[in-house]
Amino acid sequence: MASSPYFDDVESSLNKLPEELEQNLKLMLDLDTKSTKLIAEIDKMSNDYTSNIKKYSLKKQKKIMKSIQSKYDEVKSLSDDKVQISIQNYTLVDKSIINFDNEMSKFEERVQLKAEIQEKALNDKQYLNPKKGCLKIKSEPSTDQSNSTNSVDNVAVTSGASFGDGIALSAYVDMPIDPNEPTFCLCKKVSFGEMIGCTNPDCDIEWFHFKCVNLITKPEGEWFCPNCRKNKKKK
Repeated sequence: MASSPYFDDVESSLNKLPEELEQNLKLMLDLDTKSTKLIAEIDKMSNDYTSNIKKYSLKKQKKIMKSIQSKYDEVKSLSDDKVQISIQNYTLVDKSIINFDNEMSKFEERVQLKAEIQEKALNDKQYLNPKKGCLKIKSEPSTDQSNSTNSVDNVAVTSGASFGDGIALSAYVDMPIDPNEPTFCLCKKVSFGEMIGCTNPDCDIEWFHFKCVNLITKPEGEWFCPNCRKNKKKK
């Protein structure tokens, strides 16, 4: 199964997560090692101080206490850094989970949209393929009765319906194509937008997107596709 850009982005972000967490955990371990060393020094200095307090002058007592306090401040600073890194780790994991949930939700919507489009394309195939015994369609009533026709030839078909949250059917053009899904036109893509049928009953392709054959509106009378026009000139 081909990888989707959707999952490539998610996979990339998840692959980076363990690396970032590992770096942060190593940093926390380093801070913890420094804290442990400082606490051991504080314990030693405190024991020496209490054992020899009577021997020390007032000035030396103050100096030792100041040194102990300084080391306590270092330990506190290292502990604060560890807390901040822990919060960062939590945020990284939480953000990845939220992002993954959002991407999965979007993917489910796309899967649902594709299922609806495939179903419509298969239904369209029944209407767009009258030569194989399927149901013929009628053109929309014309204000000009002289140009009215009930033939499938030269009928503009609009399949640009919307699904879900207003997502146009034409959005499917850029989505992966199911190998079993019927395709049309010179572009060999599924039915979408406005389409026109070739007048030639033996046309191999039969139906074409307006844009692919440079049409803006449905032409009056017969219309032959570029391939049929070319073959007609050769004959």
